[in-house]
Amino acid sequence: MPATKQIEVQIMGQSYLLGCPEGGEGRLLEAVEKVDTAMCRIRDAGKVKARDRIAVLAALNLAFDVADRGIAPPARPRGEGEPDPRLALLLERLDRALGNDGRLI
Repeated sequence: MPATKQIEVQIMGQSYLLGCPEGGEGRLLEAVEKVDTAMCRIRDAGKVKARDRIAVLAALNLAFDVADRGIAPPARPRGEGEPDPRLALLLERLDRALGNDGRLI
């Protein structure tokens, strides 16, 4: 069984103690950076405040990006503060799925 190492990381200002296999620290820290960036971007857009909803939207965005890797990037990169149309679509779909109560479970 490979040895594991624990690393303390920060995601959206909250500390997490994560385990990873020896030698996997770089990949884990890269993943943490992607998740933190995705979650902070959603939070900073101002439409979503609940941490659990932000996490779900970030996970959906990241999964969408992974599934979409084979497709060419947009012809023009978005500018700072310009809304992501995929995020708007995901928010709309999530709102419809959640109904009026706003609860994930």
